[in-house]
Amino acid sequence: MTQLTVNGHTHQLDDVDPTTPLLWVLRDRLGLVGTKYGCGIAQCGACTVHLNGTPMRSCSLPLAAAANQQITTIEGLAKPDGTLHALQQAWIDHDVPQCGYCQAGQLMSAAALLKQKPKPTDADIDAAMAGNLCRCGTYLRIRAAIHAVAKA
Repeated sequence: MTQLTVNGHTHQLDDVDPTTPLLWVLRDRLGLVGTKYGCGIAQCGACTVHLNGTPMRSCSLPLAAAANQQITTIEGLAKPDGTLHALQQAWIDHDVPQCGYCQAGQLMSAAALLKQKPKPTDADIDAAMAGNLCRCGTYLRIRAAIHAVAKA
């Protein structure tokens, strides 16, 4: 029996192979499709979620490794009343997304960074975000949005 706690809600997943990547459980079983499939080998960051507050690549994380942990997806970043997380609003204010595909993973990595380092330097941001690829190349806008939230 596998129990997952995702965005504060507990789910029993008795009929899912424990080796199934968490990404597919989130998307296909729980309907949380904000987390994206990018490369499937934990290199692009599109599938980033938080596992006990730490950013993790869900495409390569087996369900068994996520059991009984606290998982937060992009859907859980906003407040329960729908108020956007400060980073989500900064993403809008700074016109960060173009195609938007990688942005859920970008936001999750940025949120973890700001929790660990509330006033990051450019070097801190670059290091924390290095594993998140953006084909549209919005890295400077991502950095500006993170700095805006850190200053607020």
